Amino acid sequence: MPKFLIEREIPGAGKLSADELKGIAERSNAVIKELNEQGHPIQWVQSFVSADRITCVYNAPDEQTLRDHAVRGPFPANAITQVSEVIDPITGEGRSS
Repeated sequence: MPKFLIEREIPGAGKLSADELKGIAERSNAVIKELNEQGHPIQWVQSFVSADRITCVYNAPDEQTLRDHAVRGPFPANAITQVSEVIDPITGEGRSS
């Protein structure tokens, strides 16, 4: 399944409390469950919280599935980019990870 990066512009994201982040994660999980039950496979891999943004990594069949997730959340989805390749330190050693 393709991997995507989603940029969510959320002013003050870096100052959200643990409870607020938990609430966001719970809602995301609920929407993912709904989508999966409706035959739309989607998997949340992880997210990175910074000052005014949350950048998420998802596996999904297409961008539209991620847009549906964002609408149902509701969550902002300011940019959705499909990952073309993943590299890491092992790549620099000439081995595949």
